[in-house]
Amino acid sequence: MKFPIALEPGTDTTAWGVVVPDLPGCFSAGDTAEQAFANAVEAIEAHLELLAEDGRDIPLPRPLDHWQADPQFAGWVWGLVEVDTSRFEGKAEKINITLPRRLLARVDEYARAHGMTRSGFLAQAAQRAMQAS
Repeated sequence: MKFPIALEPGTDTTAWGVVVPDLPGCFSAGDTAEQAFANAVEAIEAHLELLAEDGRDIPLPRPLDHWQADPQFAGWVWGLVEVDTSRFEGKAEKINITLPRRLLARVDEYARAHGMTRSGFLAQAAQRAMQAS
């Protein structure tokens, strides 16, 4: 899963600050932008681990442009970091579902075009549908 991160540029005397807007309370820093990106991944993983321990759902990240429009982050640098969230979701279970052939072909085409598996796409679609309601 790709999480948008906002980086507040550092100076000669301060580190780069990192905020993960989709995970309130998740923040980090680094002496360089590269370090800030690496530390952001660690901070996100630690945050997700706490959510999982509390039995809470992992929020789906909003699109980057949603956050870029937020005035509280004016002047910040943006990036996306990839985090494997599967270990925080619990053990995978196999299921058998029936879908119309054409729909399944469209699902597979969409998933491939976005670098996802069929299962990953269906899981993400289900999460988004449940969060929207």
